[in-house]
Amino acid sequence: MDYTLYIGDYAYSSWSMRGWLLFDAFGIDTGIRVVDFHAGEVRDHLAALAPARTVPTLITPEGAIVSESLAIAEELATRHPKAGHWPSDAKARAIARTITSEMHAGFGALRTACPMALRIAYQGVRPDADVVADLRRLEVIWGNARSETGAKGPWLCGDYSAADAFYAPIAARIAGYGLKVSASAQIYVDAHLNNPSFRRWRAMGLVKGATLKRYDRNHDTTEWPGPQPLAAKAVKAGPAENQTCPYSGRPVTDFLEIDDRRFGFCNAFCRDKTVADPQAWPAFMKLYAPI
Repeated sequence: MDYTLYIGDYAYSSWSMRGWLLFDAFGIDTGIRVVDFHAGEVRDHLAALAPARTVPTLITPEGAIVSESLAIAEELATRHPKAGHWPSDAKARAIARTITSEMHAGFGALRTACPMALRIAYQGVRPDADVVADLRRLEVIWGNARSETGAKGPWLCGDYSAADAFYAPIAARIAGYGLKVSASAQIYVDAHLNNPSFRRWRAMGLVKGATLKRYDRNHDTTEWPGPQPLAAKAVKAGPAENQTCPYSGRPVTDFLEIDDRRFGFCNAFCRDKTVADPQAWPAFMKLYAPI
């Protein structure tokens, strides 16, 4: 199947992150079109895709326009029933859909006060009462989901599901603003920070798109609390150990250095997203540290 997914800025568009995770975390391929938040209104960029007005927007192989993230989740679950968007257990599935719907409609105070901004992290943030209420509600529904479904791992309803994809940007906010949550909720946040798909999305957000000052907040900054990436840097020339890009298979033109070794990529973005977090990219790690 050939899909096209329109997304916003990797660093700032929380809804786009959810839509993208519904593909990447479940092993479904899609073409990507990035709407530049720095270049006008989103609805203007999507004018040719009426009635779409927001990101993410999915174009199905038949040309249907699906511009609601919940609808994208349900459509993909229907088309790819073995991918695991929803739990197979009936009770867990019902709970996953319930908490996903609450995420889609709620937590406005947290989302407004703490916009997702993956290039920066803050410390010393003092959330107001409404944000604290949202955090306490998250602790309740996350704890209830895990208890009622008997989840053994870090995810809410058993294996990673669409519910977790929807809460990934909330985890990014809690981490990025240093917000205090219960120990069990923090374990869930940390699971997102370490999730390979989350790391890939953030790596792209670090290197693609303009820095948008309208998302800045007046707090002291600190280091991002997630896993520290391997130290890599862009370099001007090879020779590289590989002759073709690990992602596209095309000849290499751009290079990085890591541990005094050089690797090549077919364009600067492929290189830069790898420099941002080499371990997030399995295709690169097969070159760097083959098993």
